Amino acid sequence: MADSQPTDTDDESEATLRTPIVAVLGHVDHGKTSLLDEIRGSAVTEGESGAITQHIGATAVPLDVISEIAGELVDPTDFDLPGLLFIDTPGHHSFSTLRSRGGALADIAILVVDVNDGFQPQTLEAVDILARTQTPFIVAANKIDTVPGWNPNDHAPTQQTIDAQTDRVERDLNENLYELIGDLSDNDFSADMYWRVQDFQNNIGVVPVSAETGEGIPDLLTVMMGLSQRYMKEEMAVDVNGPAAGTVLEVTDTQGFGTTVDAIIYDGTIRADDEIVVGGVEGPIVTEVRALLRPRPLEEIRTEGQFEQVDAVAAADGIKIAAPDLDDAMAGAPIRVVGDRDVDDVIEEVQAELADIAVQTGEEGVVVKADTLGSLEALASTLEAEEIPIVRAEVGDIAPRDVRVAETANEVKHRTILGFGVETLDDASDLAEQEGVRIFDHDVIYRLVEEYEEYVEERERAQQDQVLDNITRPARFQILDDHTFRQSDPAVVGVEILGGSLRRNSNVAKFEGSEPERVGLMKSIQDEGEDVDEARTGERVAVSIDGPTVGRQIREGDTLWTEIPEKHAKILEQELTGDIPADEVETLNMYLEKRRNRDPFWGK
Repeated sequence: MADSQPTDTDDESEATLRTPIVAVLGHVDHGKTSLLDEIRGSAVTEGESGAITQHIGATAVPLDVISEIAGELVDPTDFDLPGLLFIDTPGHHSFSTLRSRGGALADIAILVVDVNDGFQPQTLEAVDILARTQTPFIVAANKIDTVPGWNPNDHAPTQQTIDAQTDRVERDLNENLYELIGDLSDNDFSADMYWRVQDFQNNIGVVPVSAETGEGIPDLLTVMMGLSQRYMKEEMAVDVNGPAAGTVLEVTDTQGFGTTVDAIIYDGTIRADDEIVVGGVEGPIVTEVRALLRPRPLEEIRTEGQFEQVDAVAAADGIKIAAPDLDDAMAGAPIRVVGDRDVDDVIEEVQAELADIAVQTGEEGVVVKADTLGSLEALASTLEAEEIPIVRAEVGDIAPRDVRVAETANEVKHRTILGFGVETLDDASDLAEQEGVRIFDHDVIYRLVEEYEEYVEERERAQQDQVLDNITRPARFQILDDHTFRQSDPAVVGVEILGGSLRRNSNVAKFEGSEPERVGLMKSIQDEGEDVDEARTGERVAVSIDGPTVGRQIREGDTLWTEIPEKHAKILEQELTGDIPADEVETLNMYLEKRRNRDPFWGK
């Protein structure tokens, strides 16, 4: 590998150091977009000579501009890398979408955390993705300017602006920062303030910043450049003259060009007229580049009609590719330039990468739809961790055919579709309602899975409640002395519930030895003159029992039982002991013990 500045793409096969690709993740409202805007804004301000190039889906900040922003923190002669390429669309979506060779396309990430809020659910989800993809990252502890009493120093380095604060403000900031370091520790990451970190490979650096005032941005860029230079230099070596490798960021319609793909190129060079292979819904798409489109200088990213055509693009870069037959291209899928290789070999390569991402499905489970391959992979991984089976997993909006698959599930809880970042087509929504298929959709993975699990729990609880309503519950009760109100037709007596739940319309039995003798039917229960459906342990109520006569079949002082059918006893013991109160379980066990004295296998 040659330690050199990027060379012209026309030079013969010489290794060049490409720009490291940076992703930005974090909880909603913690300032991901603001941070990117501040970096981009600072870069444009410092690079008015035209050094800042516009890209599709990414903003390149060259080393000399980083040096201007960082001031004395960065000496450009210490670096070989050409700068940093920030992915413009912040968040899990872009991070999950951007893949290369079975992992995350981003070389390094910034985890943005509000210094006042600390870790939130999406922060945890981001940390999980970073850990799973083994992507190195630093933490931008954002919004330091919101600490009460803060004295802002626009665009100043972190320690310089902290030194300018009062002791109380600095103390409050430090409390928040160390709480954040504790959150990282709770998630198995060793972390400290970045200036105290000696080994960034084993420790996470925390950089206090403000996206609002630009404070700490010099430090953030310095740390990113330093980490990239020190630990990733070898990985950044690419042969710019080789055939390009990239990832589809988004599939879009572009006026005058039809369906196009926004792509990040991370290796080699792509040229107009190149033959390319792109991952598609039905498999690899072989097509030819019709045009490479880049936004005109300083125009907004993805602004329609504001593109200029370029002849070639070398890694690392973002570019819009216009080519025929891209309608079925998938966000997150690989792009490969064929070059002088056999096209079948390239197709095989793309198929192999698509197979790496393929989600394991079974005969039974939920249907999963996501906006990108990376999102699909992340969602499937979460479902697997929660032991939720998947019957079909695809990229794209929820369509009628997905409903048709879901409706064939044997279990009602699997008659569901989980959609991440996708739309539900109207006809699919109508069909789902008609066929009793539940659709869940969310743009946060953990919330999507949580909503589904809450639905399943609710269903299971309702089913168990229904079973419990239709099953005979155990009860043991005693006829009170001097509480016979009517001897027969029906017998009306006062009783005390010794255990369980006494209910109306249940058969009443009296044990003679180990054999219960049915004595009648519980017709009604009254508590202080009011009719009630049941009475619980410790309560004293008046009951009417159809069948017996007090003084003959039953007597004051007798202990009576609700007679439990054998099938009901089996269900109660084997399936529902966790759903009935402890006193009912005790009463059930006493009842079973009596029955099993005569027949050891009764109710088993």
